[in-house]
Amino acid sequence: MTTFSSSWRGLPRPALLGLFLFFCAGFADGALVPFFPLWASSEADIPLGAIGLLFGCYAGGELIAAPLIGGIADRIGRRPVLILSSFGVGCGFVALFLVHGAAATAVVLILTGMCESVLHPTILAAIADVTEPSAHPRWFGMARVSSSAGQILGPACGALLALISLSTVFLAGGGMLVLGGVVMLAALGETIGSGSCTAGDQDDEEEEEGLSALLPAFRDGRLAKLLLWVVLFEISGNWIEAVIPLYAQDAGTLGPSGVGALFAYAAALTVGLQMLVSRLAEARSALWLTIGAGLSTIAAFVLLIASPATLSLIAAVSLCSVAQMLVGPLVPTAVNALAPASRRASYMAASSVAVDLKDSLGPSIGTALYALAPRLPWATGIPLVAIASLGLGVAIGRARHARGARRRGQVSTQRPPGRRKARPGQRARRWRNILEARGDFSPPAAAGRRRSWKAG
Repeated sequence: MTTFSSSWRGLPRPALLGLFLFFCAGFADGALVPFFPLWASSEADIPLGAIGLLFGCYAGGELIAAPLIGGIADRIGRRPVLILSSFGVGCGFVALFLVHGAAATAVVLILTGMCESVLHPTILAAIADVTEPSAHPRWFGMARVSSSAGQILGPACGALLALISLSTVFLAGGGMLVLGGVVMLAALGETIGSGSCTAGDQDDEEEEEGLSALLPAFRDGRLAKLLLWVVLFEISGNWIEAVIPLYAQDAGTLGPSGVGALFAYAAALTVGLQMLVSRLAEARSALWLTIGAGLSTIAAFVLLIASPATLSLIAAVSLCSVAQMLVGPLVPTAVNALAPASRRASYMAASSVAVDLKDSLGPSIGTALYALAPRLPWATGIPLVAIASLGLGVAIGRARHARGARRRGQVSTQRPPGRRKARPGQRARRWRNILEARGDFSPPAAAGRRRSWKAG
């Protein structure tokens, strides 16, 4: 027990606080997402086709804010951004309990999305600031575990509150994020000075102030390609989470409490298996992992096409959880590999917007397809997931290769410790071998090069 507590105290405090804030955000998402369609269709009397548009308002807030404030944590610091965004998202969820009508709900969701656009990326940036690059996959996996732990209690709490009123789940989710903001205000210190930001990175940051510095995907083609595949994979995979509540309710399989219990089970599965899956996947290539995630999601779609029975629903969310365990830690790790140290929050913000689109465009498209035919989302998702998993694996593999090449370039400019400096004659022979290999060796020119080499 003493050893465990000592090792726990030895971990970076900002990273632990980031895990706690991920727990709070996971609780809020778990309390909101499964019950929002049921609340909108039953208590708020919002038409089925408009439910997807309301989720789109949440995404619209993120897309509006991301170009303007997405990388603001790189300039003013992580601490104030985390405090304000936690309070903003929490108050937005609480406001959903108070508002009435589709128009007022849309306005609240837009404002909440604007605050949420900087919450998750800044948490990841703060964790990356105080941890070693080699430990980022493990810490990002722990972040998923923390979020999933919150998503266990969120749906479970929402299922109990739904017995009173579906709108009360918004109070629980918003209150948890307000609590997270209070904890950040009391305990979190600034982490932006903890990163290994070089002087060159700082100069680049000063030169790139403005809109272009906050839209890294437009400046980095590798990031843009990576995020494109992330969006396709996350949106199609999110249809399981977004459409199952309506699918199960219309089939008479599960009610609101049953839906909450189903997603609490899926989150518990992630908590129990995420770190084990991450350790088993360490030796696998990115393409292998994304193909495995794609096959798992496709199998879930096939089960849902076959039957809306309870066993099919349980198996489908289990397979979807396994897919997210395989892919979840890969994406922030790949984005961090592409990001300069001084632009880490900006890159994470672009990644977060791409991932969070699953909570808006995913339900919008999924519910629209469901309105046409109950099984159409699953049939459409099979080819989309197959294509997206292949593209995502290739893009993540290239991001890893880019980071490895950058590190090798840095190491190659330094003489390894303990290696003696080469004598002039050895250097001249090496230079001659290089020139001969390049095919431009001629005695006069080579002699001049040898003299300059010896003089150096």
